Amino acid sequence: MGAKDRILERFSSLSPKLQAAARFVVDHPNEVVTVSMRTLAERARSQPATLVRLAQHLGYAGWPELKLAFVEELGLHTERYGQRAKNLAARGREADLLVEMFSVQQQNLVATEAQCSASLREAAKLLKRAKAVHVAGFRASFPIAHAFAYGYRLFRNSVHLLDGLAGGLEMQLRPIEQRDAVVAISFAPYSREATAVVEAAKAAGAGIVALTDSNASPLALAADVAVLFSAASPSFFPSVAAAVAAAEALLELLVADAGEAVSQRIDLAEQALFDSGAYLQAPAKKSAAKA
Repeated sequence: MGAKDRILERFSSLSPKLQAAARFVVDHPNEVVTVSMRTLAERARSQPATLVRLAQHLGYAGWPELKLAFVEELGLHTERYGQRAKNLAARGREADLLVEMFSVQQQNLVATEAQCSASLREAAKLLKRAKAVHVAGFRASFPIAHAFAYGYRLFRNSVHLLDGLAGGLEMQLRPIEQRDAVVAISFAPYSREATAVVEAAKAAGAGIVALTDSNASPLALAADVAVLFSAASPSFFPSVAAAVAAAEALLELLVADAGEAVSQRIDLAEQALFDSGAYLQAPAKKSAAKA
């Protein structure tokens, strides 16, 4: 029996305080697995000790065990990077590690293409309708978000990268409005900042595109469109190669759907980069010496 079913089965036997905490836990499984016990207690208008008593009443040793049960129930990755690195080090002298890595990356790309072809088109439609687009990715997801926002800005000015620089994430979230769209990128274990961005977008009534690794991720659960990618890797860290490919495919669709006007804007943007010296000009070919 899963953690959620266990709570529902024993709900009537709980005290009023435990019932209030249990109701919040059942209704917000994504927060159970992504925030601290203290933060969850604050949002549930409860106390950390109440969550501990709830877990023990359900037969768990404590809150960490109940949280782990929710993680497993959602099908999220639980093996820590350190343990994966230890496992990798134990195989370090095997000659086929690189072959294995590139083979898994190829499988990730095939799996991602199969599961996100339709959702990419839906995401493109949502972004095309939006007044402004806000793109967010943190830690390992930041390069994906930056590359997507950089490419998008070549043909659309109303694209904004949410990076939380100098602790300014809250300030960057304020401009999100109802007619806007947010592209949030994260994979397990999901970053607190990414879930904060999704919550702010939801509160503002903005459209949400989640680029993530599971339908059970907190981003996908709140999104209007979930674009899923495979992050499998034999290494110590999940792979982002398929996520980059999905982001590039989304840009491809946006350009293809926009027509000639966008190609002209891209051409002008590229020329401006050459003119400013940001891009280096190819060296001129020397004329052949006269005989």
